[in-house]
Amino acid sequence: MTRHPAPAADRRTVLRAAGGLAALPLAGCLGDRGNDGTADGADGEEDDSADDAGAPSDDGADVEHAVERVAEGFENPWGLAFLPGDGRLLVTERPGRLSLVDPEDGSRSAVEGVPEVHAAGQGGLLDVAVHPAYPDDARVYLTYAATNDAGASATHVGAGRLSLADPDAPALDGFEAVHVAGPFVDSEIHFGSRATFGPDGALFVTVGDRRDTDFGPEHVSQDRSNELGSTLRLTPDGDAHPDNPFVDDPGARDAIYSYGHRNPQAMAVRPETEAVWQCEHGEEDGDEINVVERGGNYGWPIATEACRYGTDDPLAPAHDERDDVTAPVHYWRCGTEGFPPSGALFYEGDAFPEWRGDLFAGTLASQYLGRFTVEGAGPGDATVTERDPLLADRGWRVRALAVEPGTGRLYVAVDDGDAPVVRIVPE
Repeated sequence: MTRHPAPAADRRTVLRAAGGLAALPLAGCLGDRGNDGTADGADGEEDDSADDAGAPSDDGADVEHAVERVAEGFENPWGLAFLPGDGRLLVTERPGRLSLVDPEDGSRSAVEGVPEVHAAGQGGLLDVAVHPAYPDDARVYLTYAATNDAGASATHVGAGRLSLADPDAPALDGFEAVHVAGPFVDSEIHFGSRATFGPDGALFVTVGDRRDTDFGPEHVSQDRSNELGSTLRLTPDGDAHPDNPFVDDPGARDAIYSYGHRNPQAMAVRPETEAVWQCEHGEEDGDEINVVERGGNYGWPIATEACRYGTDDPLAPAHDERDDVTAPVHYWRCGTEGFPPSGALFYEGDAFPEWRGDLFAGTLASQYLGRFTVEGAGPGDATVTERDPLLADRGWRVRALAVEPGTGRLYVAVDDGDAPVVRIVPE
């Protein structure tokens, strides 16, 4: 496991200045602290030689690549998903639009049948996932914020069958909500909402804590009687998976797979282990990368590497100070400027063989695409090392990622009011 010691300089500045140079030092074990209780290296000087010596080598640092614009004019795009066997790309926009994009010429068609969404704050139309048996099962899944009659909102999961009978008018037929992550809350933030299918065909969905600020053991993320601050595992029909860890617990929601999360907005399955990985927002920094295990408690807010907003005060004990929570495999300690994440994948394409097996994750405020090498299975023995950033000179908030089947080109959705979808290609 790795940690990131607090640097003296702004971490974003250091990363952007690195260009093609060596990555920032990231080796060490989670919870390895100095005698004064601070992280090693937190005295304002980084020991580059010691950290670089402990970091695994990287063969993918000097890969030549170019950035191409695929399509323009999206309003806060949030989710990307390719249609298997079709070649076109589904793109969600937070105000409530779904488009089908031809990546060869950038043309796009509006998909009808999208639900009404609560496009306020961080809410709206969010992620998109395609049934793994597509086109035999043509269901397309959307996550989105929607309200009840009282105006409170919740993370919804819905599905409809994608009809391409009219090539100029694609539509989601019979779309309906299949799961609502209760309870409804009077809040417009922390919806979570990443969705991905696991190797067993189950649908994993993240749900944020809706910004509950009761930072104690009664916090919603530690209360399994609700679905906030959790990872859900659902059947394709939206029911709780029958093998979920708390189905026999009358005090817990059946759909919960893991809990103790704050606001996970990135999730991917690691092919070589079939484990689900997540990237999660911290409070003041404290962002995390987690390997999500059945029944795991990931600590929020009773264990975290974050500080209270606007302070240097730890919000809670660190993960390694408790034996009843699962520690992240990588984190950004308070004071490091963090890595507020959105969108992740493990790269397995042919376009960049040097990157196979690497974890890619977008970051919002830090405005670059992160690449991480991973050794070990995790969560107990994984070593995660951040490498040179991509897109660090663009000023882009990176919201979502996808790999084009067949070509292995890496697609990126930029989060902005008038945003492109771009792709990274070999140069």
